[in-house]
Parts: sequence; structure tokens; C-alpha cells
Amino acid sequence: MLLSRAAEAVYWTGRYLERAESTARIIKVHTELYLDLPRSAGLGWDPLLAITGSAEGYEDLYPPKRDQVSHEEDIVCFLTADSRNHSSIVASLAAARENMRTTRPIFPRELWEALNNLFLLTSENAEEAVPRRTRLRWLDDVLADCQRLTGVMAGTMSHDDAYSFLRIGRHVERADMTTRVLDVRAGALAEAGDDLRPYTDLTWMSVLKSLAAYQMYRRKVQSRVTGPEALRFLLQDPQFPRSVEYCLVGISRLLLELPRHEAAMATCAAAEALVADAKVKALAWDGLHEYVDELQLMLDTLHGNLSETYFKVEAPAQVMLATA
Repeated sequence: MLLSRAAEAVYWTGRYLERAESTARIIKVHTELYLDLPRSAGLGWDPLLAITGSAEGYEDLYPPKRDQVSHEEDIVCFLTADSRNHSSIVASLAAARENMRTTRPIFPRELWEALNNLFLLTSENAEEAVPRRTRLRWLDDVLADCQRLTGVMAGTMSHDDAYSFLRIGRHVERADMTTRVLDVRAGALAEAGDDLRPYTDLTWMSVLKSLAAYQMYRRKVQSRVTGPEALRFLLQDPQFPRSVEYCLVGISRLLLELPRHEAAMATCAAAEALVADAKVKALAWDGLHEYVDELQLMLDTLHGNLSETYFKVEAPAQVMLATA
């Protein structure tokens, strides 16, 4: 069994790598959707802050902008290159690199070199993430390198406890991001006015693309994109790697290989039951926000279980010497 500090570092390496990849994909898809929709649709850039949960941090660092172009560039810079935002792509890669650096003996040399090179390249070329003319290329490079890292992990790491904590971290982050995208994108669509309703199918397609799910959805469903079917796929599909169901089942299987997993397994089972019982047809039109809030609370509880069980070390009890 790993030392607690090593297990925590490996777990957060997985989470930060997944966060960097997910953030890059969400910004890329939103940029493409923004360019596809007419201005009358009223699509702005604030949903990106809502998905990443960083609206307050952005408002603290950036003054309000009246023109749309400056507002767009500020938000994109905040989410991609601003090191003051701990969830930005560059900051996430820096955190993953630091966690891996402190546990170098656990990881293959090829993996460390690949992550180090990715961090250096994204940092040196961070200014290319903001302008539209270079943004998509920069984001595509980040996505390709993150996926290459995933392949190196699977092909060169021993599938032991360290690999289990790495994958648990990625599954937790992935499930959390899937629920965030559904909450903001699908929730906003359900409450949309008449301006956005003609673009319902296109918006649901962007939800799927934000989670790299569009092609697999079409293969599974074999029909046009609809809200209930997209929601069912992203919540309950047992075979798609970014569905909430797949992530929770994956966490459960990995926990079985670890000792003292009872509390985390119980929370995971409760979350799986909540996902399995979801009435997706109704949620696609009403109640999705409340449902996702409950699911995210369970994911937060699961993270707390992992932290309490595997990452926190109690200080040894002091021994009182008897006096004569």
C-alpha cells in the first residue's frame, strides 16, 4: 500500500490531468458553437465560468468589460493561461506536474517527460490560447497531448495501487465535469427563451461534443440528437467512458482492490442508485439542476471518504512516561 501522501499526490495528478483536458475541450466546443450560432441566439461566454465553477474568482481578478470581444478574451485567458486561476489549463498542468515530481519513483520516466514537455509547451505558448485565430490550434494540441499521456499511463504503468488511485482521481473529476456540463448547458437550454429554441438540436450536440460523446452517441442511438436521449447517454450508459454511470462503476471496481473501502463504496453505491433511478425524460425539461446538485454532493462526499480513509494521517499518540 502507498504512503498516504504518495496516494494523495497520485490521485490529484489524475484529477488535474483530467481537468486540463476537459477544460480544453469545453472551451474549444464553446468557441465553435459561438461562431456557428447567430448573434440573435444570445450565446455568451459566462457559461464557461459556470461550468468550471470559477465565476467568483474571475470577478475578483478581472474588471467588467463593456465590449464582447474583450469579455471573451478575458474569460478565455482566465480559463486557459492565468496561473492565478488554480483550475486554468496551465495551472492544472503545473499542479499535475508538481504532484508527479514529488512521486517520481512511482511513474515511468516516459510519462514524466511527456507531462513535463506538455507543461513547458503550453506555458511558453500560452498567449496563443486567447486570440481566435490561434485558439483552436492551441487547444487541439493540449487535447492531443493529454490523450497521449493517457495512453502512456495505460501502457507503461504497473496496474497496482498507484494506478488505481490515478484512475480513481480521473473518474471522480470526469464524473464531476459531466454533471457540471449537463447542469449548465442542458439546464440553460431548458430555461431558454424563443431566441435559442430553434437551435435546440445544435445545442444538445455541443453538450455531447463538450464531453467527446457525439460520435459514440450516434453509434449507440442511431437517430438525431434529442435532449432525453443525450441525457440518458451521458448519465446512464454503462460503456461510454465519460458517462456518470461508467465512472462510478469504475471507481467501485478500483476500490475493491484497496483496503478499508467500506465508506467510499457505500457512497459510490448510493450515487449509482441515484443515476440508475433518474427519470431522464422528465429531467430533460425540468428538475435537472436540483438532481445534478444532489449528484454533485454525493461526489463531494465520495472525495471526502477517499481523503479521510487514504490521505489523512493522524498524528501518533504521545506516550506519557511513568514517573517513579
